[in-house]
Amino acid sequence: MIIADTSIWIEFFRGNEPYFAQVSDLLDKNEILALSPVFGELLQGAKNNKERSTILEFWNNLPQISEHELLIKAGMESGRNKWMDKGVGLIDSMLIVAARESISFIWSLDNKLLRLLNHEEKYLAK
Repeated sequence: MIIADTSIWIEFFRGNEPYFAQVSDLLDKNEILALSPVFGELLQGAKNNKERSTILEFWNNLPQISEHELLIKAGMESGRNKWMDKGVGLIDSMLIVAARESISFIWSLDNKLLRLLNHEEKYLAK
């Protein structure tokens, strides 16, 4: 399974290739997991009710990761590893912890986040 970061979703919603086609393919295969902080960021940037409705439709229909104590775990892991010092905030820390707990890949355009991931944790689009 794949956790698409906010940066990937933005490219998808803008219809930018190759992201639109690649995300669409993964959605058709039911391979994308939803994580609330990602969708929260998308909703924060939504410009109107139509965009909010579209984002919420995806949120309500995608498989979701259990987020029980995820924020606490992310804060602990980030603090232990000094991720803030490396420019990675709490939301990206949540993505890392969620991916590791669910044995999923992370797909992101954020270089700071990508630098913290092991090669086998990154989704490398085709």
